Amino acid sequence: MSETKTLYTANVHVTGGREGHAQSSDGRLDLKLSTPGGPGQGTNPEQLFAAGWSACFEGAMGIAAKSMDVTLPADLAIDAHVELRRGEDGFSLAAQLDVHVPGIDPDLARRIIETAHETCPYSKAIKGNIDAVVRLA
Repeated sequence: MSETKTLYTANVHVTGGREGHAQSSDGRLDLKLSTPGGPGQGTNPEQLFAAGWSACFEGAMGIAAKSMDVTLPADLAIDAHVELRRGEDGFSLAAQLDVHVPGIDPDLARRIIETAHETCPYSKAIKGNIDAVVRLA
């Protein structure tokens, strides 16, 4: 059995829930929160999750591409869609990443995306927990 080593811990203090405020212990994150689709100037947890998963996923793609001796294009982009849903069993999330990899053969791009989806910590966290799709756009 291998030992797990913590590489980083994010510490964020939130007050007021969806209509509140979030601030990280290092001061790099300091923002207002607001309800999705509602009035207010703040962001919401769904947008933050979309940004976090996308950024992490692009990093995982870089690692996958390097292992395949492929250089990812500078204009690689990810459009993330995170839905807040309500059904008979209450609230849930669904998410989709549309990955744009211009200049890379589509089959190779799909292999990189599939490998990244297997290794990205966010992808691992949601696997089997929410409806999630990752696809080449």
